[in-house]
Amino acid sequence: MENLDDAGVYKLSDDVALIQTVDFFTPIVDDAYMFGQIAAANALSDVYAMGGRPLTAMNILCFPMKTLGTAILEDILRGGIDKIHEAEVVLIGGHSVDDDELKYGLSVTGIVSPEKLLTNSGARVGDRLILTKPLGTGIINTAIKAGLVSDDLIERVSKSMATLNRTASELMQEIGVHACTDITGFGLLGHAARLAEQSQVSLKLDSELVPCFSEVADFAQQGLCPGGSFRNKDYYKDRIKFADSIPEHMQDILFDAQTSGGLLICLAPDKADLLLNRLKKAGITEAAIIGEVVEMGQQLIVID
Repeated sequence: MENLDDAGVYKLSDDVALIQTVDFFTPIVDDAYMFGQIAAANALSDVYAMGGRPLTAMNILCFPMKTLGTAILEDILRGGIDKIHEAEVVLIGGHSVDDDELKYGLSVTGIVSPEKLLTNSGARVGDRLILTKPLGTGIINTAIKAGLVSDDLIERVSKSMATLNRTASELMQEIGVHACTDITGFGLLGHAARLAEQSQVSLKLDSELVPCFSEVADFAQQGLCPGGSFRNKDYYKDRIKFADSIPEHMQDILFDAQTSGGLLICLAPDKADLLLNRLKKAGITEAAIIGEVVEMGQQLIVID
């Protein structure tokens, strides 16, 4: 809790620590089954970001029974349980309430060896930064609500959000890394700034290396940004320095509030290419080295 990490950790013994997290939200796609998958993947991600293995999950569901009916309810829960099974996690219960606004997610418990626990406060000067998923889900989800997104893009973005961070987490533990966080509601720059602050370092990012969905720039230029992105920008803008050449819409993408985004991993420079190659061989093809950790300066993040 002291470092505002992705999940809570409680040490049980010298060999085992519990990781606990909870997350749920309103639908971001129309497909009920896909929404269930995305919500489950998002909740599980915090355990992966800490380098842990999720073991059990409990459903959290708010559902308007009078207006939506059981078919949609069943599809959401089926999507969630399928993703839970994919993660080799056991669903052990949950809680539901009749609510006017639909919400779904999970409470997740996992384990990690205290010696292998990853936090957002371990980044070291000289480390390289790897991002495992493309940015833009918040902006594209806003465009979906406006009816401006093709079926192909909806499918690609949904697949990205529903993809577990399990493989990336396992690979980074095999290689050995210094710090990690997952990119969700505070956007890349919000989570990166927190990592820098807690590690007492600064970060230098290259905006041209950051993976993004190819269509997101057009939507950002139209102003289709979620409210969370503007809040991120307002909160962190004074601690982040952009090069004059970076356009406003690219800044918005870097602040974009993500749903079930990728991992931001800090590791020694001599291990960065090895991890990147293994990620790509494992099918995480959008992963990229996007910057490095530098000595703490006046700004938490400098972006070229």
